[in-house]
Amino acid sequence: MRSERALRRRFWIETALGSLTGILTVVTLISHEWIEIVFGVDPDRGSGALEWGIVLVLAAATLLFGLLARADWRHVVADHSE
Repeated sequence: MRSERALRRRFWIETALGSLTGILTVVTLISHEWIEIVFGVDPDRGSGALEWGIVLVLAAATLLFGLLARADWRHVVADHSE
């Protein structure tokens, strides 16, 4: 029972992180300037290279968290069907 609770908690953490990174990916695609606005710096001097790098990293993280959450959910469902 305890391992099932840990799996469920891990599932929800992965789901929340996947949602957060997905939202940040979309925000970065829509508004490239949010980094400059939030942090007050322009590290790529307006080229947009940093923002595209962030989009790629966030998209990869979203995919990873989604796959991990899916695997955990399948594990919990499989345990219930036994």
